This record gives sequence, structure tokens and C-alpha cells, in this order.
Amino acid sequence: MPNERVSIQVADSIADVRLDRPDKLNAIDPGMFSALSEAATALADRKEVRAVVLSGSGRAFCAGLDLGSLAGGGVPEITERTHGIANLLQHAVWGWRELPVPVIAAVHGVAFGGGLQIALAADIRIVAPDARLAVMEARWGLVPDMAGFALLRGLVRDDVARELTYTAREIPAAEAMEIGLATRVAADPHQAAMELAAQIAASSPRAVRAAKRLFAASRDAGADGILLAESREQERLLHGQDVAEILTARAENRPPRFAD
Repeated sequence: MPNERVSIQVADSIADVRLDRPDKLNAIDPGMFSALSEAATALADRKEVRAVVLSGSGRAFCAGLDLGSLAGGGVPEITERTHGIANLLQHAVWGWRELPVPVIAAVHGVAFGGGLQIALAADIRIVAPDARLAVMEARWGLVPDMAGFALLRGLVRDDVARELTYTAREIPAAEAMEIGLATRVAADPHQAAMELAAQIAASSPRAVRAAKRLFAASRDAGADGILLAESREQERLLHGQDVAEILTARAENRPPRFAD
């Protein structure tokens, strides 16, 4: 990794990624922005990775921006598009949404402000029973600008997103699941996320990647575009190696063995 802010361990086709600044509750400073962005970019090119688990070291997932570290002029120019459609701060979040494989966020302690935006970039969020989440930016006179608006839409109702953003109130785990910010609650979210990642990693990698592309397309495309995208993805899969391997494995009464 480029610096000590993020750690990555890859085993059994799963990337176990941790925000690693536990003494500051994994608060996001300039080094963390860069490390998150670079980690997402690096994982995007690793064909052996079939699922990613994103969590935080220590007592929390992420407490949000380290405002003290940013006060001295550490914030880069944010209107310039330096990473595709995003700036660096946004890519530290949006990069995880753009990964070609599923990302599972395991949230414990707090996920406030920018920390929540990182969690929202995941395909799935598993939270601890005592976790607390918040769209915290209004408390500091700011708005969510790390892809927060792009990620909130479609997860929660528009009026709920507005209320959470305007008030910056803390959301307990049970409510987070009820309104759509969390997928489910687990006593040990990291263990639950790793178990889910193992299930995903055992599936056809090409089918999973195709499904993720279709979910991404379905957010913005009209029905005609979605239907065509479905047909194109399915045509590639039908003529690909994974379907053939599944049929062969079934005939031989064994689990399928998928190549990366």
C-alpha cells in the first residue's frame, strides 16, 4: 500500500480491506483520502479478487473527516475532475462503487459523515447492533460532497435523505436497516461480511461481475437501455467458460471450479 492508512489482505479470492488509523477512529485526513483512492484503483485490476470486505480497525468504522488535519490547507482543489468523473475526495468513496466486484462494508462503532459515505459506496452494508450512522456534514456547515448525494438516492426515500442531511442526527442500527442505509444487523459484522464474501467468491465470477455492471446501469438507464444491457451480458455469459464449467460440474457431481 502507498501509506499506512489502509491495509489490504487478499486470501481465497477475498480482499479484506481495513481503514487503519484506529487512534483517530479512522478519521479521514489527506493521507487517508489518497490511500482509499489508490487502494480502490489497485484492487480494480486484480483479477483474482472476487469480493471485497471494507471495515475499520479499532473501535469504529470511520468517524468522518479529521477537520484538524484539513484546516492547514490540506484539502485539494475539489472542482477539478482528477479521477474520471470525480475529484480525489470523491474517488476515495466512488472508487469502491466502481470496483467490478461486490463490496461489503462491515460497520461497527460509528460511520459519521465521510465515513458513512464510504460505507454507502459498498454494495452491501452489515452493521453492528450498537453502530451509529449519521449524515453529519450539516453539523459543520457542510454538505456531503464525497459522492453522498449520488449514493443516497435509490437507497432511502428522497424525503428521508433530506431529513437526515438537514438534521445531521445519529441513526441507530435498527433504524438504519429499516430505512435502507443498512442491509442487515450482525453481532460481528466483519465475520458476517467475510462469510458472505466467501459465498460470493464461490459463485461464477463472470456472472457476478456482469450482475454488478447491470445494477450500475439500471440506476440511470431507461427500460430500453436496461433490457439491451441484460441481453448483451447474458449473451457473453452463455458463450463463456463459467456456464460450461457449471454444467460439467453438475454432470460430474462436483462443485464447479471457476478460473479467474
